[in-house]
Amino acid sequence: MGAYILRRLLLMIPTLFGIMAISFIVVQFAPGGPVEQVIASLQGDAGGASARVSGGGGDFSAAQSGGSDSGYRGAQGLSPEFLAKLNKQFGFDKPPLQRFGLMLWNYIRFDFGESYFRSISVWDLILEKMPVSISLGLWITLLSYLISIPLGIRKALKDGSTFDVWTSGIVIVAYAIPGFLFAVLLIVLFAGGSFFDWFPLRGLLSDGVSGAWCAPWSAKFDASACFARTVPDYFWHLTLPLIALSLSAFATTTLLTKNSFLDEIRKQYVTTARAKGLTERRVLYGHVFRNAMLIIIAGFPGAFISAFFTGSLLIEQIFSLDGLGLLGFDSIYQRDYPVVFGTLYIFSLIGLVTTLISDLTYTWIDPRIDFERREV
Repeated sequence: MGAYILRRLLLMIPTLFGIMAISFIVVQFAPGGPVEQVIASLQGDAGGASARVSGGGGDFSAAQSGGSDSGYRGAQGLSPEFLAKLNKQFGFDKPPLQRFGLMLWNYIRFDFGESYFRSISVWDLILEKMPVSISLGLWITLLSYLISIPLGIRKALKDGSTFDVWTSGIVIVAYAIPGFLFAVLLIVLFAGGSFFDWFPLRGLLSDGVSGAWCAPWSAKFDASACFARTVPDYFWHLTLPLIALSLSAFATTTLLTKNSFLDEIRKQYVTTARAKGLTERRVLYGHVFRNAMLIIIAGFPGAFISAFFTGSLLIEQIFSLDGLGLLGFDSIYQRDYPVVFGTLYIFSLIGLVTTLISDLTYTWIDPRIDFERREV
């Protein structure tokens, strides 16, 4: 097993390299880089881009002042000196191969640099947006497992019955409905659209909820008062987003649980256990459950860890939740390459590690599985 783990860890190196190399090459041919974004904002062609740039980490005013002479200006209406300073500021004065090598060297040391258009490091930016994604991903993962597993077991025991048929219909229809479309419907019905105004539409907490009683350094700090006020408000804000996300989250796990139980129930050892006079409950939960839940439980570590980095762009946009999904979209739109490549590297590495953890969980649950021999 040690050799297998070492081999998998070593294989992560070329995998990460391939992901970053392909992404870097694609970006080189993508039109409208960060330099073009700045030029467009200065010329008034980028609309809201000007506001983003003016509050960013780049010292564009200094570069602009350097090109304010009355000499020759290129086709873009900007002096060559200004364009040269702008390219140097973003690091584009170096050849692509050198920039790629420097990026990899920094990423090995987990140095992802600073955002082009925000005065904040990539690490701090991810940590700032992560509470929203953790809230959405973690709760939807737990809800999915808590509902799907009992429902899947019940459907397996009632296979072919009226209960199984109508629940399958509901699950499949719910899976087919786009989550963002259902989110709009929830807003219209319950968030001040056309009917009721029961739920909020912005953030994880209402303004002023986490007051002085929630600040440990405040003289008014009161843990019980903070908990009593923030927790209900927190779940009040998450109700509609979680409902919209959960609409299609149950289908896969429910049907996978049902099929796993059906496969185990039809095996010979279950018939033998029943012939010995064991109760149906003892047969189901004493013999069938462990084998049937192997594939479900083994996939839980990966799903649980990835929940901390889940970003749902459309749901975050609809409910005004500033999470990793929205961060990724804005970074690509603004050509904020440090954020794009930094998050890609982090999430790719986490994905590879969680895949390894999921595979190792199989061997922990069922020692008969041996990845070295590739057989059970």
